[in-house]
Amino acid sequence: QVQLAESGGGLVQVGDSLRLSCAASGRTFSGYVMGWFRQAPGKEREFVAAITWIGGNLYYGDSVKGRVTISRDKAKKTVYLEMNSLKNEDTAVYYCAARLFDNYDLNNSETYIYWGKGTQVTVSS
Repeated sequence: QVQLAESGGGLVQVGDSLRLSCAASGRTFSGYVMGWFRQAPGKEREFVAAITWIGGNLYYGDSVKGRVTISRDKAKKTVYLEMNSLKNEDTAVYYCAARLFDNYDLNNSETYIYWGKGTQVTVSS
């Protein structure tokens, strides 16, 4: 049974940095892509970043490009999302997700089959 467990969220100030973690278990993730999405109150779920498990290919959403870095530690089966220069508009629940990798619709949350429960990030002025 696949489980994705996010951690690292919290209350931070504008301009701060934060690192989220996603611990993955339940299967091998070779051939998978791991993604981060976020959802703010009243808004649709938004693609943040993704990384392929084997090759480490990186993909970023336009709204966060240049401020976030996704990485993974295959030995620890953990995916990280490093966020810098946080803004009020980064406030959201951040979700880790996984699916089999292909080059299509990586930013479409509906194509991901495994999801974590999310971790809240609140950026305060």
